[in-house]
Amino acid sequence: MAADIVNLRQFRKAKARDEREASAEQNRISHGRTKAEKSLTKARNDKATRQHEQGRIEKPEQD
Repeated sequence: MAADIVNLRQFRKAKARDEREASAEQNRISHGRTKAEKSLTKARNDKATRQHEQGRIEKPEQD
């Protein structure tokens, strides 16, 4: 009955490394967007803002 010998220090480090990698993968999915995607979103938002402002009716100032 021989059991496998496990170095607990190495086991803990490997487990921590795997947890950090899983967290990093989750962050890449949540926050990682390419520069092209960011610029496309900004352009679409700017266009929507311009179109919204074009429809604005300005009231003359009354003094």
